[in-house]
Amino acid sequence: MKIIDPLRTLLAAAALLGLASALQADPVKIRTSYVVPINWPALLLEKKDLATHLGKSYTLEAVRFNGTPPMVTALASGDIEIGDLAYSSFALAVENAGMSDLMVIGDDFQDGVPGYYSNEFFVLDDGPIKTVEDLKGKVVATNATGSAVDLASRAMLKKHGLEPNRDYTIIETGLPSARPMLAEKKVDLAPGVLPFSKDPELRKLGRILFTQKEAIGKTQMIVWAAHKDFIAKNRAAMVDMMEDSMRIVRWYLDPANRKEAAAIVAKLTRQPPDRYESWIFSDKDYYRDPSLLPDLDALQANIDLQKSLGFLKTGFDVHKQADLSLAREAAQRLK
Repeated sequence: MKIIDPLRTLLAAAALLGLASALQADPVKIRTSYVVPINWPALLLEKKDLATHLGKSYTLEAVRFNGTPPMVTALASGDIEIGDLAYSSFALAVENAGMSDLMVIGDDFQDGVPGYYSNEFFVLDDGPIKTVEDLKGKVVATNATGSAVDLASRAMLKKHGLEPNRDYTIIETGLPSARPMLAEKKVDLAPGVLPFSKDPELRKLGRILFTQKEAIGKTQMIVWAAHKDFIAKNRAAMVDMMEDSMRIVRWYLDPANRKEAAAIVAKLTRQPPDRYESWIFSDKDYYRDPSLLPDLDALQANIDLQKSLGFLKTGFDVHKQADLSLAREAAQRLK
């Protein structure tokens, strides 16, 4: 007759319960961020039906911010797990905020890629500004000091011998306010970024003086960034999230889905769909990598520019601040 050891039975049952508990562990909570609804984090949740891992290995929440600098604070305090950061804010987070463990993991969009859109800087079509040199003694609008757009305009004016405060005045204004301020002659140069630069009224009264590409070349405008320890602890869930994100991104980039994609953007921005159908997710838009891979060489050049303009003290090697293995592994799954 076989004798059953009660202690061994109890331990085996506990082990099975532990395994079941592990298998039923809560999904990893991933909170990401965005500024405008045409950033990927806002758009991903509009196509949840394509996310095969969402709700299983991870959950996703998109938090809206007024700009990318507040995202740095949120990353530092643990209020978000992924920051959708402008290159300028990413650099400040690493160097000034001391987040040396912050890693670039993905691309949101790039400016100035050949064949795609680049931010435009407008003057009045019937005004006196004909060349960059004509901005001496004038007023230049920017969305925020030290922003990617701000650095581009400073770099272009510097090329033409003009320095801020000495040769021209900079004032900050919200991007939607740039057109009315130009129309009312409160500023002499106004930045045009998507979708605001497609405003028919701006195109009617304004003339493009230069583009961001002409000022600084290719720009890795927005990157996804996360802490190294969070990536290591939750790698499997992060790859699942990247896979789902990539599948959704490719759906948006497919010309066959342009009409539906434009309708989604229109709903999020509360604008008519026909304002987007002619350009969104096309070569008239910013470049968006279908495998969510950022251009690290462009990012390095952008951060070096930031340093040369006095916004960073030392700079750093961006290749040491990047982990693209998540995106590459996710891309392999979709082949």
